[in-house]
Amino acid sequence: MGGRLVAPETDGAARHAYTHGVPMTEKDNKMQHHDLPMDNQWLPFTPNRHFRKDPRVFVAADGMHFTTHDGRQVIDGISSLWCVGAGHNRKPINEAIKKQLDTLDYATAFQASNDQAFKAAQMIAQMAPGDLNKVLFCNSGSEAADTALKVALAYHRARGEGHRNVFIGREKGYHGVNFGGMSVGGLPANRKVYGAQLLPRVGHMRFIHDPVHHAYIHHEEPVWTEDPLLELETRILALHDPSNVAAIIVEPVAGSAGWYIPPKGYLLRLRQICDKHGILLIFDEVITGFGRLGVNFGADFYGVVPDMLNFAKAVTNGVIPLGGVVCRDFIYDTMMNAGAPEHVIEFFHGYTYSGHPVACAAAVATLQLMKDEDLFARAGVQGRVLGDAMHSALKGLPSVVGIRTLGLAGAVELAPAAAGPGKRAYDIMLDCFRRGVWLRAAGDNIVICPPYIVENAQIDQMVQTLADSIRQHA
Repeated sequence: MGGRLVAPETDGAARHAYTHGVPMTEKDNKMQHHDLPMDNQWLPFTPNRHFRKDPRVFVAADGMHFTTHDGRQVIDGISSLWCVGAGHNRKPINEAIKKQLDTLDYATAFQASNDQAFKAAQMIAQMAPGDLNKVLFCNSGSEAADTALKVALAYHRARGEGHRNVFIGREKGYHGVNFGGMSVGGLPANRKVYGAQLLPRVGHMRFIHDPVHHAYIHHEEPVWTEDPLLELETRILALHDPSNVAAIIVEPVAGSAGWYIPPKGYLLRLRQICDKHGILLIFDEVITGFGRLGVNFGADFYGVVPDMLNFAKAVTNGVIPLGGVVCRDFIYDTMMNAGAPEHVIEFFHGYTYSGHPVACAAAVATLQLMKDEDLFARAGVQGRVLGDAMHSALKGLPSVVGIRTLGLAGAVELAPAAAGPGKRAYDIMLDCFRRGVWLRAAGDNIVICPPYIVENAQIDQMVQTLADSIRQHA
């Protein structure tokens, strides 16, 4: 497959995204930011004081582009936070949602279910590797993380090892913002305000990045001369005793911290360590799941089957919140056969909107659309184009100290500015937005992770815009 990729003629959004790069939406929503009622919303993960001075407001989206409140077109260079793999305003997904709203708008998930939840669970289980066959639905990646931790505790209790209550995460890991996920996560800014109430029995493995020997990674697994998991075996497990550890949770690729790629053989060795000690292995695939690495999941990319796999984001193309945990059969079977009477609930956990019929209908339509258009494979092909462009255009620029690309995502790491960590990347993100490209600042990193429908010309535009901005902010 070479040259410009042409999409199947499925709907208007796809045609425009693939062939012209010009969104269908007209500039008919112009307004001044002082006309917006901004006094009441408290924005998440946003410096609200600065935002009010220079707001970034989207009022429409189609294909690869947003329309802003003042009528400008902006490329969505981050899939709206890793969610919109198929591009915006896809007719098959929209129609499925409309049809479901007219058929079954909502039904309780407790003591009953719905047909769309069964269908979505079946599709996800069929895509997951190995015997990951049982799907627990929730509403977000944060809820998926806490759900997986609770499953681990309940599973060990059901098999007579309730003393296993230690969790191990990783430095700079991200597993959402609920208390369980924050506890096993390793991003200091997310933890420091809430430290007194984080889970007490949690260890953290060392980070997986070597900026001295592997600052520049281009679609490869870096080979370390040292063992990054030696500390896990000799210090962390020894400290807690492996027989007390319930689960280890990691992202296959550390996405939220800035797209950090694990050393060669790292995840396989982690699987072997968990098997040796009877510890459950959880992959948080909220970012890597559903095509970002060119295959179904990071587990497929690395050839390692976890005991639980967390998902969210791209499963519905971001249009309706949905998350979940896929569990291996032995976990489910153990909890079903724990000896309780048949009328007793086996796992006291769930959410009001678990398996919401509209969200599940969106998931079914999204996954079918991605299959019909072979978008996962396309993400793999376009990922090479993105990686080539980033390393070619950005390496050697002032303040650039590293570039990491794998799958359809890449990060450029910048030297901190004198004004403090993160300031240079933040200023560059805002400057790129003014130039018509929406990228993500993650600490001192700028991340590009576009929808899978991205064209070569759009990749060039994003990377060249970023390069120009980096030069300006050197």
